[in-house]
Amino acid sequence: MKINWILCPFCGSKTRLKIRNDTVLENFPLYCPKCKQETLIAVRQLNLSIIQEPDAKTQSR
Repeated sequence: MKINWILCPFCGSKTRLKIRNDTVLENFPLYCPKCKQETLIAVRQLNLSIIQEPDAKTQSR
């Protein structure tokens, strides 16, 4: 059983979470206490991918 820390995609520091080989996360809000950034991630078999959300557009009248 392999266990890894989840690293922040912005600053590279450890977050407060660990993942194992069998961990599956979808649309998980990852918060970094060091750089105070929040990111949506997906994890499958120790592979972390960042979910890019489109920017909100203002409605015009």
